[in-house]
Amino acid sequence: MPDSNELRHRGLKVTLPRLQILEIFQKAEARHLSAEDVYRRLFEQGHEVGLATVYRVLLQLSQAGLLKQAHFEADKAVYELDDGQHHDHLVCTACGRVQEFHDDAIEQRQQSIAEEHGFEVVEHAHILYGRCTKESCEHRHRMARASRGHP
Repeated sequence: MPDSNELRHRGLKVTLPRLQILEIFQKAEARHLSAEDVYRRLFEQGHEVGLATVYRVLLQLSQAGLLKQAHFEADKAVYELDDGQHHDHLVCTACGRVQEFHDDAIEQRQQSIAEEHGFEVVEHAHILYGRCTKESCEHRHRMARASRGHP
């Protein structure tokens, strides 16, 4: 897990907001957090860090390779710790649930396609959008409650 030594190693000064934000990611149950999620958690913990600072630190941590940035919705970035392991994402368009996955066959096929077209893959993001089929889908629960007349 990233710490003050890792910040220094990546060329960043060790600051309290950077450490606090890294800690949020290290302890969060949810793996993907927006700037607003991070800001809310800092506020709930009693830390006085402004939203602009949160955005700036998230960008710095991403540029330093400690966080990865993704866009599952238009105009909304989410971040996750960069553990060095590649994975792709499934995103429920109804409830927003994100499921990570890795599939060697997909990775190999993408590589073959790139080579066939004269490309060398240096990075990629594979995001599949759909709807949860599981009963755990929050959207399904909301719709079921609404049909029974419950908010």
